[in-house]
Amino acid sequence: MTKDNNAALIHPSATLAEFAANLKFEDIPAHVHRRFEDLLLDTMASILAGSSAKPVQAVASFAQQMGPADGPSEDYVRRTKTSPYFAAMVNAASSHFVEQDDVHNGAVFHPAAVVIPPALAVAQSIGASGKELMTACVAGYEVGIRIGEFLGRPHYKIFHTTATAGTIAACAAVGRLLKLTPEQMLHGFGSAGTVTGGLWEFLRDAADSKQLHTGHAASTGLQAAYLAQAGFTGAKRILEGKQGLGAAMTENADPARLVDRLGSRWALAETSFKFHASCRHTHPAADALQQAMKEHKIAANDIESVVAHVHQGAIDVLGPVTDPRTVHQSKFSMGTVLGLIAHHNSADLAGFDKVLTDQAVTAFRDRVTMVLDPEIDGAYPERWIGKVTVTTRDGSQSTTIVQEPKGDPGNTLSREEIEDKLLRLGTYHDAATPEAVQALAGKVWQIESAAKVGSLMLD
Repeated sequence: MTKDNNAALIHPSATLAEFAANLKFEDIPAHVHRRFEDLLLDTMASILAGSSAKPVQAVASFAQQMGPADGPSEDYVRRTKTSPYFAAMVNAASSHFVEQDDVHNGAVFHPAAVVIPPALAVAQSIGASGKELMTACVAGYEVGIRIGEFLGRPHYKIFHTTATAGTIAACAAVGRLLKLTPEQMLHGFGSAGTVTGGLWEFLRDAADSKQLHTGHAASTGLQAAYLAQAGFTGAKRILEGKQGLGAAMTENADPARLVDRLGSRWALAETSFKFHASCRHTHPAADALQQAMKEHKIAANDIESVVAHVHQGAIDVLGPVTDPRTVHQSKFSMGTVLGLIAHHNSADLAGFDKVLTDQAVTAFRDRVTMVLDPEIDGAYPERWIGKVTVTTRDGSQSTTIVQEPKGDPGNTLSREEIEDKLLRLGTYHDAATPEAVQALAGKVWQIESAAKVGSLMLD
């Protein structure tokens, strides 16, 4: 470790805050700029697709009751304008509903859902440029991902990292737009961190809490940044302090992860797209089953059983869901996802809409088991390897491994595939017309040149 790294570790919260406050557009490589554009369009697709969901509509109704009737920021759920605070809340809630928003493997964190909605809402409010929006979002990604890595696997077993790290990530993005000083940014982190939270217990009851997690993180991070701008103070060691997040929310917090190669390692570029419309922990096995059936010419009705070899994080999150009662809960059922793959060769939104009454999928679900695989677990979370063992009715058995699921950086989506995903998600349940989503794509691909981030959907 260099002397500079040692100095950074003396007060990593401050080092991270200084990085976020001082980051400039010119500091960021061009390939990261292009990746952000991809992620922005991908996030807009998820926001539109989730807009008609009952939990999202409940959040939107709350915002309508509490917020202004008009404002500078777009609410893509109600298709109106409101304050940045409520636009951030509603759009963030919607972005995380259909389970197709991005994920950073190593942090086990969904950055877009908590970074892009508040940054976009504030950029529209203050007349920020496209370059300023991009810089702010990169700051949010870099901060949030490193906090997720700092908190580690023990944290994720109980806490939803997107809800916890996400609050500070949102503060970093908004704080950069507000041009907070490093000291103000640090106070913002302290305020955001002290009110963060989000527990996995909701999965056992098919509750709607996941939308509250992202809505709260986005709006509370925004609040923390604005309070810091006004002189409101927060804990200066909210991450590594003796009673900070590391001490409270995990067992092996690693402060070195907070400052890991700041300014040279661009974690945003490591983010994965979600190809299937389900919890990311199901994707590696889904890809492996798809490959097994294709390579060995196996039909769904030929399969006696499937063993999904998984990491412990998958068991922690998916294990409680044994009898899914809602469409959203079924996205956290390994058996349901593999049943859709087996019978329909797809786990897309349309398949999930019918999954609760799809008897073939339900029957298949009961023939799927998850087992902890030491090799898979040892690679996680940096790598999410897919591995399934398929036993057919004639007694034959085969094991298939997928090293990099579809959507990961080394197996990523092209811009054509992202636009196709936008068309499918953006028009889901008539959220928008094909013409509207095509116009949206055109604006996003040109966001860097925008003198001001204006309306994306409500022209």
